[in-house]
Amino acid sequence: MRVLLVEDDALLGDAIQAGLKQSGYAVDWMRDGVSGDQALTTEAYAAVVLDIGLPRLSGLEVLRRLRVRGDPIPVLILTARDTVSDRIGGLDAGADDYLLKPFDMGELAARLRALIRRASGKAELLLQLAGVILDPAAHRVVCRDNPVEVSPREFAVLHALMLNAGKVMSRAQIEEQLYAWGEEIESNAVEVHIHHLRRKLFPELIETIRGVGYLIPAGKAG
Repeated sequence: MRVLLVEDDALLGDAIQAGLKQSGYAVDWMRDGVSGDQALTTEAYAAVVLDIGLPRLSGLEVLRRLRVRGDPIPVLILTARDTVSDRIGGLDAGADDYLLKPFDMGELAARLRALIRRASGKAELLLQLAGVILDPAAHRVVCRDNPVEVSPREFAVLHALMLNAGKVMSRAQIEEQLYAWGEEIESNAVEVHIHHLRRKLFPELIETIRGVGYLIPAGKAG
């Protein structure tokens, strides 16, 4: 999953970026509100981690602009302000959740997983389809009761396809979930990951829609 981090504190931002990458996210990190706002108008993200006290444009203004555009992307606010009025202000501006600084990276990752799960209409903690179970928290895949070892990027591809079961995802849409800004996109990487997943799970799980992309049907049997 690709997420946007907007945080001006260099040490905290570096720690969050490293922690989220370790949890399997591709992370774009913007250091001010204007850059964050521009990223949100040009790129697609699964979620946003947004600091309130940003230079050039406040986090709340970034959030307001996002909601005025009608963008429903889930937003997790980071704040050092622990007053009821601050929390109300953030939620009223369109935030989906907030986390008080300092915080535990495990809690941040868990809250992001919950926001992304709800935004995708998945209430369950585990994704289950066609005999395949994917556990986002443990980064674990089970196929027909057998644990399956997959690489981090194979996991990300499978996660994206299962979250969007019944919808065709283009190669570009899948790449957006795998790579952050500045990361080199490997030639035919998506095709290679799909090939490995079919071999490790079962060939019929992921369908190729020629000229369009890839699909796991919502009612796939297996």
